[in-house]
Amino acid sequence: MEAKELRKKDQDGLKDELLDLLKAQFSLRMQLSTQQLANYSQMKKVRRDIARVRTVIREKAVQS
Repeated sequence: MEAKELRKKDQDGLKDELLDLLKAQFSLRMQLSTQQLANYSQMKKVRRDIARVRTVIREKAVQS
């Protein structure tokens, strides 16, 4: 997901997106620990998406 798309969302939408990404990260960590994770690059993508969402939330908080 790109930052442009995230900036169009409101605070509630961003929080929902962050919650979904955190759940996805947890799921990937569990798959990694049980050695069921086939594509390790998913971990990196989810981690970066979480950072993007948190950055946009912070930008909106500072802006208000």
